[in-house]
Amino acid sequence: MHRLDGRVALVTGGARGIGLAICEALAGAGAAIMLTDVLDQAGEASAQRLRDAGHQCEYRHHDVTSEADWVEVVGACEKRFGGLDTLVNNAGIFIAKPTADTTLEEFRRVQAVNVDGVFLGIKHSVPALARRAQAIPGGASIVNLSSVAALIGTPDALAYSTSKGAVRTMSKVAAVDCGRKGLKIRVNSVHPGVIQTLMGQQVFDELGSATGHDSAEIEAKMIAAHPIGRLGNPEDVANAVLFLASDASAFVTGAELVVDGGMFAS
Repeated sequence: MHRLDGRVALVTGGARGIGLAICEALAGAGAAIMLTDVLDQAGEASAQRLRDAGHQCEYRHHDVTSEADWVEVVGACEKRFGGLDTLVNNAGIFIAKPTADTTLEEFRRVQAVNVDGVFLGIKHSVPALARRAQAIPGGASIVNLSSVAALIGTPDALAYSTSKGAVRTMSKVAAVDCGRKGLKIRVNSVHPGVIQTLMGQQVFDELGSATGHDSAEIEAKMIAAHPIGRLGNPEDVANAVLFLASDASAFVTGAELVVDGGMFAS
């Protein structure tokens, strides 16, 4: 039920961290991968790593805030692999600052990547997804990476939390839209807790700076905030995305899949 043989997935921000783990999970299930990022050296290396493992994968430079880039990469999926079946809007940035110290430019930059990027992805992928969706038992799938920060108040992270709240709502609207139009495209959001990646370390460093604490103290507090007793791994999130991309989630759309070790529940 979790196989994706013969399908094509576009994963933004796939060069490292959660994005790379998602690429590996989807490729391991049989999908061809269009891996995109702005980190060209890391992106090319990650795509080669997947090819060396026997998977189909191509890397493309992709600024998710650029509409022209979206047109290009969706077209590349259709030209290179014959179509598009799954979009994973994973690319995102984080900033932690007291609200009074956050500039309008910083706020807008976070929204541009985290919100505009998802909007453009949905807008430009839906026609391509719809062209093949009827032939897929569970339909085509869009998975948007939100955050537990969209569900709870996170001090000193107003710009980031606002952006992820928008992704949460956008996913629901797109799900209803696609469903009522009979497009057979499911749209869901995934809400990770704190994950052990370079961005996760950035969270510790920036929250530490914003609050005057050592980053190690912030990390310890974050671990304590997860009732399961640990931080997440990229694979924890990737497995959730694989479920939503597969036919195992054929009756799941407009949903929020929280992958946070119990953080939201507590």
